[in-house]
Amino acid sequence: MPGYGIVVVGFGSGGEIGPCLDRVLETGAPAVVVDNSADPRSREETLRRGLPLIENPANLGFAAAVNQGIEALREPLILLLNADVYLETGIDLLAAACENPATAGASGTLVGPGGAQRGFMVRRLPTPLALGLEVLLVNRLWPGNPVNWHYRCMGLDYARSQDVEQPAAAFLMIRRDVWSRLGGFDAGFWPLWFEDVDFCARARRLGYRFRFVPGVVAKHTGGHTVGRIPLEQRQLYWYGNLLRYAAKHFSNRARALVVLAVMTGSVMRMVMGIARQWSLAPVVVFGKVAAMAGREAVRLAGLR
Repeated sequence: MPGYGIVVVGFGSGGEIGPCLDRVLETGAPAVVVDNSADPRSREETLRRGLPLIENPANLGFAAAVNQGIEALREPLILLLNADVYLETGIDLLAAACENPATAGASGTLVGPGGAQRGFMVRRLPTPLALGLEVLLVNRLWPGNPVNWHYRCMGLDYARSQDVEQPAAAFLMIRRDVWSRLGGFDAGFWPLWFEDVDFCARARRLGYRFRFVPGVVAKHTGGHTVGRIPLEQRQLYWYGNLLRYAAKHFSNRARALVVLAVMTGSVMRMVMGIARQWSLAPVVVFGKVAAMAGREAVRLAGLR
């Protein structure tokens, strides 16, 4: 029996989770499914395969679901899988990479419809400048700018096993002892976005590393969870968690620059949205985003 367990997190994933669980069963590893949506089809697919299911009546968020799943298992290594990720190879090489006590976790190659998901499966930890350029639309208008290129690891040699800063939690094996030392994933990053970035940043601060193992491959359809969240809510969640990440990991001066960028970017997106949609809906959405950033600015002022 392998020395790892598998946690599959789903949210309205009944249409995708079946193939994922079939591949999980092939590993022979203990596994648990955590469903944040009480989806009847997801329940049926899980129980039909004889796997334990943690069914949350409300969406507790990805981070809390990960913590629930890990607590339900006992293995020293845990593979985190999104419900729309299907293993294409064995995962023993990930476990081997995690044998080093200095290694917090390991990930492999995620393949989507367009090939390897560069820019998503591995990134560097975001700097204030990288986040600033994102919210100010610079990365959309000039995606090949050096800061964005570096942040999204577009120049990485993906054929080589190596240390990386931030593998995506959609397909990530982690050591239980590191998870315990860090107090698990921060469930304050609700319902998703930046919880895995925060986990990697905290682990690296304690001297741990993460490994990328290209020979371990999984297919990732992607986007089914995000697509179930209304656009307005997506914007509020993403910006809110970005500001939370900045508050946890950046100096007050750097955090202030991110807050200013969010406020400025909100106005820009508001104007562009009105022009494109001929609607005042963007005023409501990005007005709320600007208000969130304003509250962060007030908090920062109180720290001086």
